[in-house]
Amino acid sequence: MREDLMNQWQHLQRVVDHFTIEQIANNRLQLKALIYIVRHLAFQAILFRGRDESFSLSNRGNFLEGLNIVTFWNEEVADIIEKAPKNATYTSLEIQREILHVYLVKVKKAIREEIRDAKFCMMVDEAHNESTKEQMAMVFRYVDRKGFVKEHFFGLIHIVDTVALTLNKGIYYLLSQH
Repeated sequence: MREDLMNQWQHLQRVVDHFTIEQIANNRLQLKALIYIVRHLAFQAILFRGRDESFSLSNRGNFLEGLNIVTFWNEEVADIIEKAPKNATYTSLEIQREILHVYLVKVKKAIREEIRDAKFCMMVDEAHNESTKEQMAMVFRYVDRKGFVKEHFFGLIHIVDTVALTLNKGIYYLLSQH
């Protein structure tokens, strides 16, 4: 394993250095299309995945169907995705989650900057989801600079029980991250 890391032919920097400007531009275009689809689905609160995403189905979930729409109307993106290596299609659930995480960080940062030093209150509610796992949701309520009352959902934390100490730890955990 160590020898593989030291092998100059397999070194990551060497692989990256061999990318052409065209390959870099193609990767960026492909990622832009996928980011746009993720952004659209997230901001419209639309589910990403379908029950079954097999190639034989006519409806494979909103993310893949959105990708089909983009590739139908943009031949350049279609060519890039068609020619992309199977390990670089960027359509996996993990990639979708990473893109969503970037948006999550940006939205939370915008909420923090809007609240700044203003007085706010936290509304915390707990419930269990369909799999009967306990969850705690946190919403901030504050008055913005223009005098309007605003409420923003800030996070959802899975908790083991609904004892006050557990809820307190969950609140502290969420606040300490931001």
